[in-house]
Amino acid sequence: MLPIVIVVVVFQVLVFRSMPDDPLELVAGLLIVAVGIALFLYGLDLSIFPVGKNLANQFVRRGALGLLLPFGFAIGFAASIAEPAVIAVAEQAQLVSEGRINGLVLRFIIAVSVGLVLILGILRVLRGWAVYKLLIGGYVVVLGLSYVAPPEIIGLAYDSGGVTTNIVSVPLIAAIGLGLANSIRGRSLLADGFGLVALCVMVPMIGVQLYGVWVYTFGGAGEAAPSPADTGEDPADWVLGMILGLTEMVREVLPIAAVVLFFQWVALRRKLPHPLRVVVGFVMVLVGLYAFVVGLRLGLFPLGTLMAEQLIEQGAPALILLFALLIGFAVTMAEPALVAIGEQAQEASPGKISAFAVRVIVAVGVALGIGFGVFRIIVGGPFHYFIMAAYAVAIVLVYFAPKYIIALAFDLGGVTTSEVTVPLVTALGIGLAAAVEGRNVLIDGFGLIAYASIFPVISVMVYAMVMERFPRLRKEQE
Repeated sequence: MLPIVIVVVVFQVLVFRSMPDDPLELVAGLLIVAVGIALFLYGLDLSIFPVGKNLANQFVRRGALGLLLPFGFAIGFAASIAEPAVIAVAEQAQLVSEGRINGLVLRFIIAVSVGLVLILGILRVLRGWAVYKLLIGGYVVVLGLSYVAPPEIIGLAYDSGGVTTNIVSVPLIAAIGLGLANSIRGRSLLADGFGLVALCVMVPMIGVQLYGVWVYTFGGAGEAAPSPADTGEDPADWVLGMILGLTEMVREVLPIAAVVLFFQWVALRRKLPHPLRVVVGFVMVLVGLYAFVVGLRLGLFPLGTLMAEQLIEQGAPALILLFALLIGFAVTMAEPALVAIGEQAQEASPGKISAFAVRVIVAVGVALGIGFGVFRIIVGGPFHYFIMAAYAVAIVLVYFAPKYIIALAFDLGGVTTSEVTVPLVTALGIGLAAAVEGRNVLIDGFGLIAYASIFPVISVMVYAMVMERFPRLRKEQE
């Protein structure tokens, strides 16, 4: 959490020459976030990672392709339909579009897209298809649709792909891929085990753009999403809010747990291995995730929104860009899903990849991506030209980067936009688009998440190319 604290202190003291109204609440929030991350990561190692890998192994051993594919769809749909970031973006889209975009329909389209693409991703591992061919073909479709889709939907579509992967679904999806690759002779953990998350990011972009074409061609105005009510400062409201928050957290995790248990007990008719350890780990994941979100709401979210408003009021583009770069780096270093996937990548590739180096490289990519997106909002210009240029660079790098890094690079692009990054980045983009004259909130306010997803892909592939070109650097890193 230290990078976030440094960014906050530097800007508040040196730029704004003020301090937040409740610094103790901010510190308490950041400490709660740190404790939540620790519990979450340890719970993953006890429950979700071993359960996901074990399920994949059992499916392969029994040759149960007819069960494995429905399992993939069910996990993808269950993880996305209740994902907080998907709900937040869908509600913002319905609100900003004045009801023309239906938030519930948007969530359903995203969830179905993720479910279907997990089927494709599982088939890829089973058949040994090269992930870069699927990614190149898919992104050609994504970029082609960007030419014909309404401008109001393009930024939202790219953001929708970025928010499908959360800090619970990413480890489970990665565990399934690694479990499959480990169970099939001739598969590489690094080249074949990763890639499922990357596909889960790509396909919703296609689904949402097609939905936008339909809505803006045949649809009409709808009902805007209601604004959240003010709960006030009553302690009873605060306690009620905590209870409701924990209930929502259970609701978000329950569909995934239900799918896993159904396929373990009903479809495979086998007991859960080490059930006590799994239950303890799952409770730790739940409590850690809840503490994590509570800490964010106490400290990081209000502060990020306040600082974005302060920067916009000052009207200094250079300061806004600097804040975007620094906060992008800071929040990515604190992203739990990135920590988890980085450790899995290091274990899958001894001597090739360093978990800490991956986190730093990805954080640099996110910083540059958010900075680039903020620059586009400030100077103007069509969103799809900027984002297509970024994806074109990534596609070109696919041909030059080491093949073992491609799936991991695109996976890492998906895990950077989770519970920490999405609310801050969305608030910054919408606030900046509303403040800059001549910008449309729906067209220009969305899209920062898309840049935060693709730039890390580029940075990781460049990092791997440098390591291959200069082996001495890899030895020093080890």
